[in-house]
Amino acid sequence: MRYTVLAAAVAVGTLGLGLAAPAGAVEGMWVPQQLPEISVALKKAGLKLNAKQLADLTGDPMGAVVSLGGCTASFVAPRGLVVTNHHCAYGAIQLNSTAQKNLMRDGFNAATMEQEVSAGPSSRIYVLDSIQDVTAQVKAVIDDAVEPIDRTHALEAIEKKLIASCEAEAGYSCELYSFFGGGTYRLFRTVEIKDVRLVYAPPGSVGNYGGEVDNWMWPRHTGDFSFYRAYVGKDGKPAEYSKDNVPYQPKRYLKLADKPLGEGDFVMVAGYPGRTNRYALASEFDSTAGWTYPTIAGHYKALIELVGETAKKDPEIAVKYASTVRGWQNTSKNYDGQLEGFERIGAAQKKDADEAAVLDWLRKRGAQGAAALAAHDKLVEVNQSAVAHRQRDLVFSQMRRLGVISAAGTLYRLSVERAKPDAEREVGYQQRDLPSIKGALEQMERRYDPRMDRELQAYWLREYVKLPAGERIAELDRWLGGSDEKAIKRGLDKLAKTKLGNTKERLALIDDDRASMDKSKDPAIQLAKALLPAVLRIEQEAKTRDGESLAARPVYLQGVIDYRKSKKQSVYPDANSTLRITFGNVKAYTKLDGSKQAAFTKLEEVAAKATGQDPFDAPDSLLEAIADKRFGGLVDKRLKSVPVNFLSDLDITGGNSGSPVLDGEGKLVGLAFDGNWESVSSNWLFDPTMTRMIAVDQRYMRWIMQEVYPAPQLLVELGVPAKK
Repeated sequence: MRYTVLAAAVAVGTLGLGLAAPAGAVEGMWVPQQLPEISVALKKAGLKLNAKQLADLTGDPMGAVVSLGGCTASFVAPRGLVVTNHHCAYGAIQLNSTAQKNLMRDGFNAATMEQEVSAGPSSRIYVLDSIQDVTAQVKAVIDDAVEPIDRTHALEAIEKKLIASCEAEAGYSCELYSFFGGGTYRLFRTVEIKDVRLVYAPPGSVGNYGGEVDNWMWPRHTGDFSFYRAYVGKDGKPAEYSKDNVPYQPKRYLKLADKPLGEGDFVMVAGYPGRTNRYALASEFDSTAGWTYPTIAGHYKALIELVGETAKKDPEIAVKYASTVRGWQNTSKNYDGQLEGFERIGAAQKKDADEAAVLDWLRKRGAQGAAALAAHDKLVEVNQSAVAHRQRDLVFSQMRRLGVISAAGTLYRLSVERAKPDAEREVGYQQRDLPSIKGALEQMERRYDPRMDRELQAYWLREYVKLPAGERIAELDRWLGGSDEKAIKRGLDKLAKTKLGNTKERLALIDDDRASMDKSKDPAIQLAKALLPAVLRIEQEAKTRDGESLAARPVYLQGVIDYRKSKKQSVYPDANSTLRITFGNVKAYTKLDGSKQAAFTKLEEVAAKATGQDPFDAPDSLLEAIADKRFGGLVDKRLKSVPVNFLSDLDITGGNSGSPVLDGEGKLVGLAFDGNWESVSSNWLFDPTMTRMIAVDQRYMRWIMQEVYPAPQLLVELGVPAKK
């Protein structure tokens, strides 16, 4: 289940609470069922559709919006064509790249369906089918448990039972999500499309124009879009990749807008935002801002430099680790931006003041507020417990994510869990998880190099031996046999003899039982065996904390909800990877330095930014088309040019990448791909003045496919009129 103490668990919502109209149209990631309740605000902002239509999750346009399991996408044509961001498809682009045939650099354009390539064995498209409220069933078993660890186990057990029943019919994937901090539980069923193929990706100098220099910045000039296609078996049901599969026929698909988008126009985004923490405790915020963000950002910067230096000598390593490095870059820059934003808006002081106001209100309620106050105290205690071992947990978890160490850990744990009945296995190691495990093991070869893996192992082992004695792990200490460079080198030399860098060797072990694994002489498997007791022990610590939160979080958050109701404030759920709507208008803003920013960027600015060097190495075909004023009939009369990217005051976060931006009639005007630098701290405290969403305009997407990296077959499929 996508449930953590500081993510889905802190979500709150207002269904059935007598929702007040939102204070501003921009703030809030609204559950679709809430939209009729805020229909007045939607109409005022410019929605032409009936709000009830948006609440129909399988209707038009919501039924076209899909999840990629980390990004959002949408169907845009009858034969399973899906559009998302270039950076969301980057893993698939990288997976199909080599140093000799670098699709990340050169782009990919399948002229026919036969030329489309697999996005990878782990790629998925999830089409929402149904949502079921299962609160009564889940809370009944949690409430019956007395000890914290028993509550967590009870939740795991009912989760597995509900999912097994939900997935009894082949082709579906189900997930249990928590709202109201555990006050509400809903079971989401999706059609799980397993054959996903890459159709089109512009060259990196279009799709990633500006690179990390421009990431989170405005103005932007990035063609951040790509196309996938969903395939199914001939019977129309989801199936593993096969040449015999046929394009999926979605019930709904989006149509491109036929009216030019302009400043002030209504826009909305439907997507799957990953996580916000706007209802987190002040102490949780303090530990995140004071330690988690700066520590992780620091490590990722060091790793980026480490891989970068090695990649200079070997282009193949640059290709294999491109997706990994890009993830580190995005996270570290995001964390830096959040920290800067926290300082700018005085986030710590605001969190303290907001929480103090809630607690003061609860105290005045006497017996009615006592339970929520006690729950708050328990949550503070739980957070302190997690903070006590955060250095150990970070280093240990990062080390276990590395190449062969990760593969060995997965294979050994799978052999242990396989001995149990499926319902008793750890989440992630059940029968339903085997395809994703196999897929990860298969595609590892495209993102792994033994020399680079050794350097990354060395980095985290050196971080480990720096830990205070009380934070060291006995099992890892025994394996290392020391804390100096000689001990680290011995460990690295042992791991270098593993055969798990070979795909056939990895896959050959996927069905082995524990007895066979225990006999293995492979050093990575031996390490996994040695570390398993520590892994289980740390898991139990975390599950105990989760069990404490399962009892306390919903009680405290109900107090927060009651407080907000008393102030006639609207309450919306924290993001937890479920489908949400956010809405507002195309809107410019003024930066902190006083410079006024336009709501749109345009073609001529792309050329003006070009230097011929990465990341501003716009392709010659693009520069020539601009110089020749080949605008393809896509000029906006107000801009006197083709729009590239645009701003709006919508509330989004990670996971919204690739989300369709819709106009008041529900037609596609662009794709969300980023936020401005001043907005990144809004995951914790929303800043309505400075927060802006950045999207790529569908007119720029069409222009690229017409004039720069032609894809006439896709334009026809999208229903674009023939070029005049």
